[in-house]
Amino acid sequence: MRVTTTGPLPEAPYDIVVVGAGVVGSAIARELARHRLRTALVDARDDVGDGTSKANTAILHTGFDAVPGSLESRLVREGQRRLAAYAAETGIPVEPVGALLVAWDEEQLAALPALAAKAERNDYHHARIIGPDDLYRREPRLGPGALGALDVPGESIICPWTTTLAYATQAVRGGVALHLNCRVEQLTDHGDHHELTTGRGVLRTRFLINAAGLHADELDRQLGLDDFTVTPRRGQLIVFDKLARDLVRHILLPVPTRLGKGVLVSPTVYGNVLLGPTAEDLDDKSATDSTAEGTEHLLREGGRILPELADEEITTVYAGLRAATEHDDYRIRAHPARRCLTVGGIRSTGLTASMAIAAHVVALLPEAGLTPGPAHELEPPRMPNLGEAFPRPYQRPELIAADPAYGTLVCHCERVTLGEIRDALAATVPPRTVDGLRRRTRARGGRCQGFYCGPAVDALLEAGLPEPAAPPPPGTAAR
Repeated sequence: MRVTTTGPLPEAPYDIVVVGAGVVGSAIARELARHRLRTALVDARDDVGDGTSKANTAILHTGFDAVPGSLESRLVREGQRRLAAYAAETGIPVEPVGALLVAWDEEQLAALPALAAKAERNDYHHARIIGPDDLYRREPRLGPGALGALDVPGESIICPWTTTLAYATQAVRGGVALHLNCRVEQLTDHGDHHELTTGRGVLRTRFLINAAGLHADELDRQLGLDDFTVTPRRGQLIVFDKLARDLVRHILLPVPTRLGKGVLVSPTVYGNVLLGPTAEDLDDKSATDSTAEGTEHLLREGGRILPELADEEITTVYAGLRAATEHDDYRIRAHPARRCLTVGGIRSTGLTASMAIAAHVVALLPEAGLTPGPAHELEPPRMPNLGEAFPRPYQRPELIAADPAYGTLVCHCERVTLGEIRDALAATVPPRTVDGLRRRTRARGGRCQGFYCGPAVDALLEAGLPEPAAPPPPGTAAR
């Protein structure tokens, strides 16, 4: 079994270890699986994508508003193309709903031409300014007083949970060892290899990729590097009930001004409406609690953008931390003297850029002293559909006829079937917790938040967890 959450770690050294199993680290592990290397992906949590990657705005960006000429701009553009194709291949739900940057005052309206020109410099040529008549025709529920908007038709919404899981699944099937519950407590450079002291024992590796997100700066400093400092930026968000979905047709983005980027309203692939995020720079890298002040701020902003949101029920409130740094670009660096590579400062665009970041990182490996060798293709996984724009199992008579478990609802709010839960528990990277199961099936994620289905879902999770197995020794790498 190549996924471990307990038990001893292998004694034989790896060629390369990726620290951090978020969307970026998992994408890197997937890319490394295409090469004959002994590779491991490790994370402090008990699941992939259980940190920053699970709590974002779930937008597949075009990169129209990135800093022109930056590494982020290039990787977001390339990543958007790669991920859109990968999503179609693997079944990750994506909806190309488009975005509108709404101008609410003269200052914001005056900023639109510069934003359109910026999009052109970022090689995005489809943005155009529209007037209030066109804007309200497109978004009739919009609050009064909007003066115009920048139309960005290429922006899409995506399922971030399935994306990370698809990368990790493909990596593990390609031979990567995934060690969870494996927090790196100390990192020691022994000259010819790194030694990672973790909560489950010691891992040894010739090369290291630091994709530790919020903790990437701390890991770097253990190797004597000081390229950036992570300041956790909390983003609180509100998820409205599915009955609110008809209120909005596009991603409604704020126009950035000298006061900041502001709050967006967006549909989700799950059929809800998302409002947020806040942007609060903190000192605590674990401060993912929502606050009354944050919720009140979002509701005020949401009521101005879409007044009818005030009458809709809230399904849940959550918060995530972004790995903001003092730099306005990604911090991706090879360190040959340390035989490592750092992937830091990956903010909210990391989901979109993830596949391009992974390709860029692997291309930098020779600079760090490791030649990965020739690449081979991986069999793409087929992921379960969590999106409302595509047929779910309970809507597929032929699937139910072949297996009645796909017609047996367990979670009625989200229409999650017994067959889906069974499949998730038997998957290559199975869930270990209720939250992990929710990210794979949407069970307990609806308006009742598990009030009705909770005991049944909990019982299935407890009964279906596979027994942990000792990992096999790493395979033989091509030199």
